[in-house]
Amino acid sequence: MKRLGIFTIIILFLLPVKADEGMWLPYLLQLLNEKDMKAKGMKLSAEDIYSVNQVSLKDAIVLFGGGCTGNIVSDKGLLLTNHHCGYGSIQSQSSLEHDYLTNGFWAMNKEQELPIPGLTVTLLVYMKDVTKEVLINVCPDFMNEQQREMAIDESMRKIITEVTKGTHYTAVIKPIYGGNQYILIVNEVFKDIRLVGAPPSNIGKFGGDTDNWMWPRHTGDFSVFRIYADKDNKPASYAKDNIPYTPKKHLTISLKGVEKDDFTFVFGYPGSTQQFLTSWGVDLVQNHINPIAIDLRTQRLDIIKRYMDMDPLIRIQYAAKSAGIANGWKKWIGENKGLKRLDVISKKQALEAEFIRWIQEDKTRNDRYKGLLPALENFYQQYTPIHTSAAYFRESVAAIELLNFAMSFTRLIDESEQNPDMSEETLNTLRQRFIQIAKGFFKNYNAKVDKELFVVLMKKYYAQVDKSELPEEFKALDKKYKGDFSKMADDIYGGSVFVNQEKLISFLEKYKPSQYKTLQKDLAYRLVYPLRIQYSAEIYPKLIQMQLTLDSLERVWIAALMEMQPNKIFYPDANMTMRLTYGKVKGYFPADGVAYLPYTTIEGIMQKENPDIYDYVVEDKLKQLYKNKDYGKYANANGEMPVAFIATNHTTGGNSGSPILNAEGHLLGLNFDRCWEGTMSDIQYDPDQCRNISVDIRFVLFIIDKFAGAKHLVDEMTLVN
Repeated sequence: MKRLGIFTIIILFLLPVKADEGMWLPYLLQLLNEKDMKAKGMKLSAEDIYSVNQVSLKDAIVLFGGGCTGNIVSDKGLLLTNHHCGYGSIQSQSSLEHDYLTNGFWAMNKEQELPIPGLTVTLLVYMKDVTKEVLINVCPDFMNEQQREMAIDESMRKIITEVTKGTHYTAVIKPIYGGNQYILIVNEVFKDIRLVGAPPSNIGKFGGDTDNWMWPRHTGDFSVFRIYADKDNKPASYAKDNIPYTPKKHLTISLKGVEKDDFTFVFGYPGSTQQFLTSWGVDLVQNHINPIAIDLRTQRLDIIKRYMDMDPLIRIQYAAKSAGIANGWKKWIGENKGLKRLDVISKKQALEAEFIRWIQEDKTRNDRYKGLLPALENFYQQYTPIHTSAAYFRESVAAIELLNFAMSFTRLIDESEQNPDMSEETLNTLRQRFIQIAKGFFKNYNAKVDKELFVVLMKKYYAQVDKSELPEEFKALDKKYKGDFSKMADDIYGGSVFVNQEKLISFLEKYKPSQYKTLQKDLAYRLVYPLRIQYSAEIYPKLIQMQLTLDSLERVWIAALMEMQPNKIFYPDANMTMRLTYGKVKGYFPADGVAYLPYTTIEGIMQKENPDIYDYVVEDKLKQLYKNKDYGKYANANGEMPVAFIATNHTTGGNSGSPILNAEGHLLGLNFDRCWEGTMSDIQYDPDQCRNISVDIRFVLFIIDKFAGAKHLVDEMTLVN
């Protein structure tokens, strides 16, 4: 417990931060950031932003689904997030007859709003440091890492049970600073969320994958939802008589816009950063994992795009899939370029050399830490090969849809084998469950696309993986086909019951437990099952065990760094907890002789227009509004229609949909991306290149009002000049 005390002192008595880097815990703003934020232009108090005693801005910020941020913008639960955050929901309601992805969707009254099954919105009730309570039974001198984790898990279960008892709240405890501290997060989860509006994709996704991660940007990346609650304003599952949620707080929207050097801050749920990586950790990312993912995803995207360009149904089926694949692919390309440009490995090595000098200056420190860096280096020598194998599996075998689908029938096979005399009621329940799984799968599946992906990905996997890691069943199949994956694909996709929707559903409707061997002997299942079992039994357990070792080493490494640099403010890595980051509206210089302004206008949309390229098609109505300069009250002082802007706020995945706010706390826009040159910011922030990209709220309102004719939604909102 001594070390905990030292750590706490380090956190509490630090000097003000000077850079725009950092993802700060809102409940610590008053202690760590308020003074600096006010010096940079903020006019709010920390209590205005986050408070458990009064209504504050945090009451208008939500976790949207499981991986984005949203903003409540009316007293009737109206919510704004990104178009790409709502993409899956929009797709789920789309068909060839009602193609909301292509054409957009606007509910002109509440009766037209579309329920989205499974979509949730989470509101933060409060956050609290519970480090002492979590670590109360941890004895470092007598516990290994696994025992430590078990003690921590038990303590966390007790804390969560206690704080949620007698409430409708949920709670989670998350480690920060590598497990040196623990934060309790108490939430309220709403389950009735309805789609209200979405622009057509050539607005909400304008520029497509070509412009993704890039600046200048002209994307109207927003969608509109509404939170519903029961008659008592409490979370409830979907019901027709649920009513719009009345929030404690909704954001006020600024029509003033932004100017260069304006103070801004972003509030949201960033997903993951890795600022404390050692040089060996950066090497693993930069020289091993990223190149594997980039290579395999390049090939996947080429195949999918070719089919999407040929067939409008495939375009709908694979739109969200393609976007998901491309998002990481392009990010990792930019990340690697940034890591190399900044020579981050060398910077980490210099820090490690400084650490060695520091511990050697003091015998106590040397005795405590002298083995730390050698242990980390030795660890990564063992970790890199197994992590590489896992990466190849994830990006090849696990990326083939048919194999994943076939593997999902393992439960049906197991239950049939173990319970051949199950009741008709139990059997019928099983039948219906897997029929629904099948219907959901085939809705967005094309066998021609998947077959071509199979050949390319399996060839790559077989060529790169250590043959000793392959199961005997796979070796037998390989012997049969002599490495000809095209022939293997012909047999699988030509004969597997899992490829044909009608054949499979007909089989399931009449299914008997004795027929499980038919599924078991299916060639697709025979291929994937041993590969999955091998991964689950050999590779994944090693990763988990090694991760425990890494967690232990990194926990000491982070604590040691903080001890070495007592005057530096360290922010915790992002972990999908509410954070605040702040900076200024600012352009940048991406390359020699190139300068980027900090904002774009509708003029750029028209300049990019290309009717022959889907990503750059411009709606006729938008062109007419532009021609007439019919921007209403949403134009800037120069009569221009703003579209997007950039600032120095430190963001990452999960910040999509986050509000970007001005000094008064008014909504300026929705964060939706980062500049490509700064995507290494998850590991190394660069103030010269790191910029977050936001759609200007005035463009959002303009599209809702002037383009969609849904002014009733704008009328719900609170606007200020």
